[in-house]
Amino acid sequence: MKLLCAALLFSALPMLAAEPFTGTWKEDITTRKASGKPTRIELSNGIYKCLSCNPPYTVKADGTDQAVPGQPGFDTLSVRIIDDRSAELIAKKAGKILSRAKYTVSSDGATRTNEGTSYPAASDKPVTSTTTSKRVGNSMAGMHIVSGSWVPDKMVSLSENALLNTFEQTADGLKWSSATGEHYDAKLDGKVYPVAGSRTWDKVTLKRLGPNSIEETDLNGDKVLGTTRYTVSPDGQSMTLEARNTRTGRTITSILRKQ
Repeated sequence: MKLLCAALLFSALPMLAAEPFTGTWKEDITTRKASGKPTRIELSNGIYKCLSCNPPYTVKADGTDQAVPGQPGFDTLSVRIIDDRSAELIAKKAGKILSRAKYTVSSDGATRTNEGTSYPAASDKPVTSTTTSKRVGNSMAGMHIVSGSWVPDKMVSLSENALLNTFEQTADGLKWSSATGEHYDAKLDGKVYPVAGSRTWDKVTLKRLGPNSIEETDLNGDKVLGTTRYTVSPDGQSMTLEARNTRTGRTITSILRKQ
């Protein structure tokens, strides 16, 4: 009986190794790190500028919806000064709120806390998050204190519905779905396949980099938004994610744990 069980176990190993991505994975936000270009914004004299956005834009900071062309996922933005250390940004598409962000700068001007809420297209449950950023350089004289160059510091919190990803791998393809309703079913052949449930990206291509590694390219129309490399550990219990946003030049790395 022991020999039979051992034979069955070893016969199953090649199948498990061939599908290392299959399963549900949860991000460990304590492992998340960001690198790359800082975010550069200016807020003064009733005008808000995002100088590092691609393309850059300028809007009135009067709390009304302002047109912002060329941005994936939203077409208007309202900016409102709350007080001398905080401001609120609300992004919309076709008049519907997609996200809210409250920026609050510490008393020493060195740290910015971002309290965010986004509303997924395919879910009735919002995603909430709290992150911190560190100032690069000095505060900008004569401008609101949220102005300046900022680099990500920590992911303080992220709601459960943004942490879970489910993969189903076959010999030549991969199905992916998020807890917020985004999903795709694509082949590992570098061809373009549709993405459902997202306002930001609508197409994806996949290619295999190795037996435990896949590269995903996200597109909006014919524009590449970014690439993500997924690599499963040899023991199959963790997955390293390396996501590069081609529009901002920023890279995020994180670890997902198999559930």
